[in-house]
Amino acid sequence: MELLKVTQESRADGVVVLADGDIDSSSVDKLIAQLKSALELAATHPTRLVIVDLERVNLLGSAGLNALLDCHEEGVAAGTSVRLVADHPPVLQPIKVTELDRILQVYPTVPDALRNHQER
Repeated sequence: MELLKVTQESRADGVVVLADGDIDSSSVDKLIAQLKSALELAATHPTRLVIVDLERVNLLGSAGLNALLDCHEEGVAAGTSVRLVADHPPVLQPIKVTELDRILQVYPTVPDALRNHQER
């Protein structure tokens, strides 16, 4: 059984990483590989935007939180905006409990994340 599936798509409005399943220490390497690839792609993308869609994530463990924070920090260093999409407790609760919501940009939908980027 595959616990996590991660795909990536380069679109006109940014690079979207879609995670589906559980993100924990046993599966996080799949996410990290796609996040690194997305950051590299976004570095030459006109919008310099990575959206990490976590709507299909059932569990976000500490390894996943660390991967998202690392991606955010690498994005800041490279001049790329990294935005998360999530509006359900299995993802939002660990982000809020660790106070990463003060650092990470979290939006309820992909269109919201895109809209706020275009208004910069």
